[in-house]
Amino acid sequence: MVFELKYGIIQRDSLDESFQLLDSNNYFANDDLLIAIDSDTLVTIELLLKTILSNDFKKWNEVLNSEDIDSISKLFIKLGYEKEDLVRLINDI
Repeated sequence: MVFELKYGIIQRDSLDESFQLLDSNNYFANDDLLIAIDSDTLVTIELLLKTILSNDFKKWNEVLNSEDIDSISKLFIKLGYEKEDLVRLINDI
């Protein structure tokens, strides 16, 4: 699966606390609305997408029926990932 990740950086002005979009590739020049996601959340989303792409649906169905998942780390454990697997996934990002 090949895709292009379009991104910009939103920077807060320390004087008036307004935000400025830093978009050096001009991806968003014609957009009226953008959504900001902090970097930790973005990494979590990327990890979840990678796990979805690499796991079978049966395992996901078992996880979705589980009531004891209250964190991302428990989700990865339920999917069968070990610490080394998560390190590899993070390095791939």
